[in-house]
Amino acid sequence: MTSSTDADSSGSARPARPQRPEAERRVRPDRPRSDAPAAPRERTGKPVQRRSEGQWALGYREPLNANEQSKKDDNPLNVRARIENIYSKQGFDSIDKGDLRGRMRWWGLYTQREQGYDGTFTGDENIDILEARYFMMRVRCDAGALSAQQLRTLGQISTEFGRDTADLSDRENVQFHWIEIENVPEIWRRLEAVGLQTTEACGDCPRVVLGSPLAGESLGEVLDPTPAIDQIVERYIGKKEYSNLPRKFKTAISGQQDVVHEINDIAFVGVEHPEHGPGLDLWVGGGLSTNPMLAQRVGAWVPLDEVPDVWEAVVSLFRDYGYRRLRTKARLKFLVKDWGIEKFREVLETEYLKRKLIDGPAPEKPERPIDHIGVQKLRNGLNAVGFSPIAGRVSGTILSKVADIVESIGSDRIRFTPYQKLIVLDVPDDKVEWLIEELKPLGLHGRPSQWRRNLLACSGIEFCKLSFTETRKRSQVLAPELEQRLADINAQLDVPITININGCPNSCGRSQIADIGFKGMLVDDGEGNQIEGFQVHLGGSLGLDSGFGRKLRQHKVTSTELGDYIERVVRNFVKNRDESERFAVWAVRADEADLR
Repeated sequence: MTSSTDADSSGSARPARPQRPEAERRVRPDRPRSDAPAAPRERTGKPVQRRSEGQWALGYREPLNANEQSKKDDNPLNVRARIENIYSKQGFDSIDKGDLRGRMRWWGLYTQREQGYDGTFTGDENIDILEARYFMMRVRCDAGALSAQQLRTLGQISTEFGRDTADLSDRENVQFHWIEIENVPEIWRRLEAVGLQTTEACGDCPRVVLGSPLAGESLGEVLDPTPAIDQIVERYIGKKEYSNLPRKFKTAISGQQDVVHEINDIAFVGVEHPEHGPGLDLWVGGGLSTNPMLAQRVGAWVPLDEVPDVWEAVVSLFRDYGYRRLRTKARLKFLVKDWGIEKFREVLETEYLKRKLIDGPAPEKPERPIDHIGVQKLRNGLNAVGFSPIAGRVSGTILSKVADIVESIGSDRIRFTPYQKLIVLDVPDDKVEWLIEELKPLGLHGRPSQWRRNLLACSGIEFCKLSFTETRKRSQVLAPELEQRLADINAQLDVPITININGCPNSCGRSQIADIGFKGMLVDDGEGNQIEGFQVHLGGSLGLDSGFGRKLRQHKVTSTELGDYIERVVRNFVKNRDESERFAVWAVRADEADLR
């Protein structure tokens, strides 16, 4: 259906206006003529009142959608008691639907996709058949930091309760699948015994805090923000004052730009102030999904010891002023966009911090992603070795073996990364090559190819109810395939080419910020059948060329064409690029024919 404006501009002829009689068209005697333009008539109707966005700070406390009503009916953190005392004892069928599809997320639990249903079934209307009796469980690993004992515990939980599944997410978490409700209390007991938790791993709350895998040891960081991250987790996670936000809230804190800070709700990035020394630059309002926006600098330098307080103030502002009417507008980025960064900072300072922030400089942008893959020296004189499983796919067996191997060389520090990778810290010089060779048979490459290193994918249709296409599982085949297809030109690639594969528009796989990004969808096969395919995004990136890249009009590829398409575009890039030109720069200026 089109509006009248659309219809008028479509090229169709308007119907002729009926002519009034001549007498009616004459100027009436009681209305004097004037050559001056007539004054605009005053509006007599009532002004249009904008709909409430459900902002608590403006007095709108009544829920405006089912999600808000559910949170008002019962704080989601309370569901843990029902899981432990009722659902785990009485089984899946005893779970209240409001808990199952809502509140259980606050404890890291989503129902996974029932097997055997392709993308044509994806949608809310099929939720009852898509919802399996098993759960994905997300374990929050703040700053990605793990000991060997914690890693071994994750591995054992996977093998005993999750059919040996384990995926490293791009939020530094680990995700299990095939979890049964009966086993959840025991899993919690084991996690908490080693200092891990699933508290607020999902839901409308502060989720895992991203941190640098090399925090405290990197030669390239401005400072070590670990104390601030620890305080945030201790003081605020699991507290009911912050557990009912308009939607999810993502945090990144690092002494260097290795935590994709531009796509988080809040981020603190290390920067040197010319007067005050090392501190952190504050960013807010980043996020992807169907309305991607890059975070904006607040322009404030924050000393390390004030980071938890500033973080709490921003979360509270979001809680009180965030939009709660429509889920599609409930992220902080929409508030920042509507207010502008100046008003955001003013409200933050006057209403929440009760003081002015210190103005500060912007950090210098890195030329390429800092993923810490490979071997690098640490401050303590030992080494960090970064390993690349394809798209984060590991297993409980692999994690347990890694824990044993790491302990055998005298290390007790393992880190997950925002790129679905794994880093081992404190590796002696004489153990570096041995460690690389020991982990390689496990699918963990310490010197990975371009394609293993830079391929990222979401869970996909294998487990996710929202997905239209297979992603992470397909990646396991795609990476080795690209190694072979492009063997003759791999040595010419002196810049990274990132490939991100997402199964739906929600961007868990960050398709908009990859050199080559794929967004899952159903496409027509030319014979009227709906099959798996992808919309293509080209030239997206963070850092030096931050932006969402380029979409070609009506350009889609089927899932079976991924390898062919990537090979074609990469060869065109190598052939037509300028010297040292990055893919994101080339993709913006390239001829459309070279991108199809």
